[in-house]
Amino acid sequence: MIVTPERVALPEAVRSSPAWGLMTQLYSVRSEQSWGIGDAADLAELGSWGARQGADFVLVNPMHAAEPVPTMEPSPYLPTTRRFLNPMYIRVEEVPEMGYLSSAEHQMIEWHGDDARRLNGLADLDRDSSWEAKQAALRIVFRQRRTQRRHRDFEEFCERAGQGLVDYATWCAIVVDRGLPWSDWPEALQDPRSPETAAERQRLADEVEFHSWLQWIVQRQFADAQRELTAAGMSVGVVHDLAVGVHPGGSDAWALADVLAGGVRVGAPPDDYNAAGQNWSQPPWRPDRLAEQAYAPYRDMLRTLLQLSGGLRVDHIIGLFRLWWIPLGKSATEGTYVRYDHEALVGILALEAHRAGAIVIGEDLGTVEDWVRDYLTERGLLGTSILWFERKDGSAPRAPETYRELCLASVTTHDLPPTAGYLQGEHITVRDELGLLPDSLEETMAEDERQREAVLSDLRSRGLIGEQATVEEQVNALYRYLTFSPARLLGVAVPDLVGDVRTINQPGTDEEYPNWRLPLANADREPLMLEDVMVSRRAKRLIRAVGSRR
Repeated sequence: MIVTPERVALPEAVRSSPAWGLMTQLYSVRSEQSWGIGDAADLAELGSWGARQGADFVLVNPMHAAEPVPTMEPSPYLPTTRRFLNPMYIRVEEVPEMGYLSSAEHQMIEWHGDDARRLNGLADLDRDSSWEAKQAALRIVFRQRRTQRRHRDFEEFCERAGQGLVDYATWCAIVVDRGLPWSDWPEALQDPRSPETAAERQRLADEVEFHSWLQWIVQRQFADAQRELTAAGMSVGVVHDLAVGVHPGGSDAWALADVLAGGVRVGAPPDDYNAAGQNWSQPPWRPDRLAEQAYAPYRDMLRTLLQLSGGLRVDHIIGLFRLWWIPLGKSATEGTYVRYDHEALVGILALEAHRAGAIVIGEDLGTVEDWVRDYLTERGLLGTSILWFERKDGSAPRAPETYRELCLASVTTHDLPPTAGYLQGEHITVRDELGLLPDSLEETMAEDERQREAVLSDLRSRGLIGEQATVEEQVNALYRYLTFSPARLLGVAVPDLVGDVRTINQPGTDEEYPNWRLPLANADREPLMLEDVMVSRRAKRLIRAVGSRR
């Protein structure tokens, strides 16, 4: 019997006054101390700076773990597991055991750090090289003897994480030893409960402990970041992101095979934007097996993320109601909807959020049954409103005053270019170069210009911009425009603070475009450091436009 609250309550500060915050792809926001990739310490630095500007939250991309060996999947939305975090985000220098290393060991770690910091100068992010350097350094720290106090803390962490951590760490250890995919392992090792797997766990005990230790460290660093942000004055703090599913070759697919439909992949049916439909390459939960296990894998996943944050964004929250199942070997057009017990899934989500004192934001964009949004609102879950998608009669922009109150409103999302790029047609140019436009370039640009001009015209009629407004002035005005909405939360994309124009992810592509590999950059497409953001006059002007909401 699982008893769930009727509603998820908003924090008092958000109930009494609308809040704004930052939205970022953390890996892309690097400081001078980063090892080629933005990390938990960078999150704390960015968030503390944001708190001083009046921000109440920082929404980050999914922190879920990727492969422990090259090649690491660049998309944070296709992880190996949704329960455990990516140790790539550890700041090595902030692991307490660093203080007990010998001079020679310190020197070795500094060499690894020097190599990794050189990656900050690359045009594209290099996760594999960053993780290679970081992993080598962390293995040195791991071998250092821990104090009794720290050792007890690690043991208690492992005990709380239970069998899930044992399975994840075992999978990582075998991957390091035997490689991927795990479907190529001996048949007995493909079963996490087999005697052979238990023997392999014993043989690789030190490696299993290392990957358990990495989880202890990375989760502690994210918990520290959350404490720092709330101490700095944020009413919410970190908002983590929950991906729709996992990689079919990942640790969850191995350890949770009894509750995942291994012969099926999740996707989307054909629509006006993609006549062939979509296949996201993710095995879905089996609703019958989830119920048989009292939703334990789902609850464990939610608890891990919620104990590290003040909120959770659920990507494609419609997946708690129904998912488009595609049998292996079939096209997306041959799939079918399979419904879930949404009262159980949403109720458990509400319960875990209530226990953690956290907010829940559902990404409910796209085709959604009307009653679903009503149901989510009744349960106290926030929706998502993106300015460019908010239209009446399918064309004219909706006035922000008519937006939902219980939502996170923003100008853009990670599947669109930053606002400066969108205003200049970056999304059209990229799709044309990749051959993804369904119509001619001229027709697409004309329609896009018509829709953008409808919004800009409303800005001019309200006196927010003049006839000759620059791109920066238009960006600031669009965010000021959103402050007229009743939305409880307003999200400011970090790329918009510095005039970045490049799309972080281009739907419909894989290697044709550097998806999830682009660092934060300025209007001239030159990489920027976090330190540049915090002294940017452009950023401060945009923050003034948003801060006027209070």
